[in-house]
Amino acid sequence: MLEVSHLLNGTTGALGDIAGAEPVRFATWHRVPPVRWRKSLHKHFNVTLEAMTMGELIEFVAGLGGVVVLKPVPGDGTPEIAWGDAFFYYSPEGIVPGRTQPFATIVTKNYPGEAPSGLDRPGAFRVNIRPDKEAFIRWIGRAPREPAIEKIDPAVTDAFVAHPLYGTAGWVSVINPAEPTREPTRDLLRAAHRLARARCEQQQG
Repeated sequence: MLEVSHLLNGTTGALGDIAGAEPVRFATWHRVPPVRWRKSLHKHFNVTLEAMTMGELIEFVAGLGGVVVLKPVPGDGTPEIAWGDAFFYYSPEGIVPGRTQPFATIVTKNYPGEAPSGLDRPGAFRVNIRPDKEAFIRWIGRAPREPAIEKIDPAVTDAFVAHPLYGTAGWVSVINPAEPTREPTRDLLRAAHRLARARCEQQQG
C-alpha cells in the first residue's frame, strides 16, 4: 500500500472521480465488538451477511468532499502492483498531492512485506484507513505502537484489525466489510478524511 504511494504522487486524478457521488447515510450506528468476540458472534447467529462492494466504498469516499480518487490502470504510468486498487487523497485542487500519503486505500492483493491477508480469494479486498489515534484505540483495543494482546489472523473478514504492516503507524484494516462493520467503516473513513483535511489546511496555513 504505502510502498507504492510515493510512485503515484503527481499522477493526475479527477476530483471525486465519480460525478455526483453522494455519501450513503444510515439511521443506525453499529458498535462492533473486538475481533476476538466477533468471530464467535458470527458462529452463534449462523447468518450470512452481505458485504459492501468496492464500488460502494469508492462512491462513499468520493462524496466526502475535496477527495481525489486514484484508480491505477495499465498504461497510466503507475506500478503494476497498484492496478485495480484505489487510493484516496484529500486535495481540493483535484490532483494527487506530492509527498502526501493517502488517507485510505482499497487493495485487492497483498503488497510486499505484508503478512498474507487472503486477498487471493475471489472478490476479496481490504480497506485500509488512517484515522486519528483515538479511533484506532477504540476499534483495535490498544495504541498503535503497543504490542497486540493476542495474535490476530490478518485474513479474517468483516473485522477491524491493525494493518499487517502499517498498524504501528495507526492504520486500521478490514477485509470485505459487511453489516457489523458497514457503518463503523464509514465512520472511520469520515474520521480519516477529517484528519487529512485538517492536515492539508494546516500546511496551507
